[in-house]
Amino acid sequence: MALIHLIYVSTAFKELDTTALDQILASSVRHNTPQQVTGMLLYAGGSFMQVLEGEAAAVDETFTRIKRDPRHTDVFEIAREPVDERHFDRWSMGFKRLSAGDAATHPGYAPFFEHGFDPATIGAHPGLALEMLIDFSLNQSPGRPS
Repeated sequence: MALIHLIYVSTAFKELDTTALDQILASSVRHNTPQQVTGMLLYAGGSFMQVLEGEAAAVDETFTRIKRDPRHTDVFEIAREPVDERHFDRWSMGFKRLSAGDAATHPGYAPFFEHGFDPATIGAHPGLALEMLIDFSLNQSPGRPS
């Protein structure tokens, strides 16, 4: 089975509260589990960065559904590449809401998320998006938003 990962950023239509973010996570888990799509979603400053991984057809179908979601706009694909193995196989979707505390503990990443995820800035640093997603997924409990 050939695996890919797809990383994108987008802007929330409006600032989302914990309830709305919990609903997004629940929907992701519900849709991704049967498709065997795994990944990680970060939310910061009114924007999202997400990685999806799995078989190409399942990832592409999931991404098409995500692009139609009215809760966000300006969906920008950063990377779509073959991978040898999954990085986020613990979750149908991991999630972390980034905060000022995360900026303080990850000062090297802070410029890339303090004011939301900017596709041009992140895209100019190959591998940065995946590195951030992996680093912020560490110490997360599966299915538990923070």
